Amino acid sequence: MKGKLHLYYDEEGDFLELQVGDFTEGYFKNLGNGIFEMVDTKTNQVAGIAIHGFKKRTKGLKDVKLSLPMEIQLSS
Repeated sequence: MKGKLHLYYDEEGDFLELQVGDFTEGYFKNLGNGIFEMVDTKTNQVAGIAIHGFKKRTKGLKDVKLSLPMEIQLSS
């Protein structure tokens, strides 16, 4: 999947979404343990991931480092 990486973080809900390309319509597929795939209904392709409790999961890490621009491959 190609496209720009979109990041969204809801601090109050501690919910992180990473999405590649334009996501028009879809659903979240629960993978368990607070991890979800964002599936595009039109293409049935994975368009991103979502992580509930992101800050809690990274507690204890001094830094979460990302190099931009980045490439990411998503597949189911």
